[in-house]
Amino acid sequence: MARYKRLGDILISEGVVAPEQIKESLDYQAKNGGRLGEVLVKLEYVTEEQIVIALSKQLAVPYVSLASGRLKPAADQNLENLVPYDFAIRNVVLPLSKSFNSLTVVMFDPLDLILLDNIKKITGCEVNTVVSTKSDLLKAIENFYGKEKFFQEAVNSAQNATEDIVTADLSNDETDLSLDKLIAKAEEAPVVKLVDLIIRQAIGEGASDIHIEPHYGKVALRYRIDGVLYDMPAPASGLYLPIVSRVKILSKMDIAEKRLPQDGGFMVKMGKRVIDLRVSTLPTIYGEKVVLRILDKTRIPLELAKLGFSTQELEMIRKGIGYSYGLVLLVGPTGSGKSTTLYAALNELNSSSKNILTVEDPVEYRLDGINQTQVKTEIGLTFASALRCFLRQDPDIILVGEVRDLETAEICIRAALTGHLVLSTLHTNDAASTVNRLNDIGVPQYLVVASLRIIVAQRLIRKLCQHCREPYEIKEEKLPGGARISVPVIYKAKGCDKCNFVGYKGRTVINEVILVDEDIREVIYKGASTNEILQAARKKGTMTLLESGLKKVEEGITSLEEVLSVAVTY
Repeated sequence: MARYKRLGDILISEGVVAPEQIKESLDYQAKNGGRLGEVLVKLEYVTEEQIVIALSKQLAVPYVSLASGRLKPAADQNLENLVPYDFAIRNVVLPLSKSFNSLTVVMFDPLDLILLDNIKKITGCEVNTVVSTKSDLLKAIENFYGKEKFFQEAVNSAQNATEDIVTADLSNDETDLSLDKLIAKAEEAPVVKLVDLIIRQAIGEGASDIHIEPHYGKVALRYRIDGVLYDMPAPASGLYLPIVSRVKILSKMDIAEKRLPQDGGFMVKMGKRVIDLRVSTLPTIYGEKVVLRILDKTRIPLELAKLGFSTQELEMIRKGIGYSYGLVLLVGPTGSGKSTTLYAALNELNSSSKNILTVEDPVEYRLDGINQTQVKTEIGLTFASALRCFLRQDPDIILVGEVRDLETAEICIRAALTGHLVLSTLHTNDAASTVNRLNDIGVPQYLVVASLRIIVAQRLIRKLCQHCREPYEIKEEKLPGGARISVPVIYKAKGCDKCNFVGYKGRTVINEVILVDEDIREVIYKGASTNEILQAARKKGTMTLLESGLKKVEEGITSLEEVLSVAVTY
């Protein structure tokens, strides 16, 4: 009966986790859903590999990995037709070999009896199991079925289906394609499959954005991965109009309107993951450029402790958002992760005893238990008008997506001074210059001093791939502002198959955190310069963005080149 033991019991008996960790994980699972194994990995109690090795031992099931070279299906056995790609990727299962009526498959959860039964039904074979990690399995599935082949087949089939009437000339902004024909072609199976594959491939690659761009005589397809845009195999120019129309139909946009920018969105489901896509169109001289922003809560943990803050920074941030009233500001350029940090802070503050209201443009993540409002300027629902209404809604905590003007800033500050905790973002280069920025838009100094509780400036930097990073001995490095590296060896990027030969995988934050206490308040009130505010904050433990980045260089998390390319220097 060992085969039917529960995963938690197996991991405890193997000494991988403690009973109290299983209990905590089960509580988390009951609240947030998901498989127990995935929860244990998310809470960082175990690694994927530890789970499958423990299962392998207990169930007497072989364990294979991508690195061993054994996670490769047998050739010429028609396995790709026996277990179709859609079934394999949806259930994370890979056929390995077939002998007479016996099929060997690789799974990451051999205790999933329902999946085993489904495999038996679709193949008509008896099933033998082998285990591997989910990440290795997903890569092996894509390698075996060939995502490029599937992508190209979808492009070709869509091209064949549309080339008889879709003759969009991307060198001219006028087309004679009727609206009815365009809708019909956008709804055809090949085009639907192609758009689905573009989205699924982007999500699988960990992209944050998909760019579909018309140019002279061609279409460009690019994914933004870890902050960098990469070119992808592009569909033919004849597919441009059906693809754009399909995306606009999904996003509930007006497909007949091509002269004005539009915004929309939709959701996709991959397994048990529900992913929001925010869509924007922009008219250009060759047609509409489309950008799809991928908002995947499962990929980005909305927990302050898991965003990459140092212990000291995390302690300061928690103190700043722990006040019952006042203004909390996240500052930095677009794409620096401000909204993610704000959502993580809200998640930490969220409680049934608090009334939390947000006004955003747009709403990026939907959070349970929080009342979220979308700005609609066309009907007069602006940040300022929503905030006025919020003050009559008995709020405890208010989140304002962005302080854009004096009117919004004044209402935020009024709310912060009348017993509400207000969280918002502002576009400045660093934390210390936030005070001057508020003064510039017209907020009096005495109101800034009275309302501010904490300022967090942040940037996102790429993390080195931990599988291929290369150590090198540091020599006399000339760093800006007299900064220094205190370790003899740091790491640089190399590139391997696990990071698509980029050398980096994933991103983390670097920060400049100013906790506004009485001493800092006094410095600001005296009209101190940006540099004087910074120096006063550094005496309280504030690190500059550069210093925060260099600390991550010393820890082997990122490279010196990456930090110097991103951090603000003084």
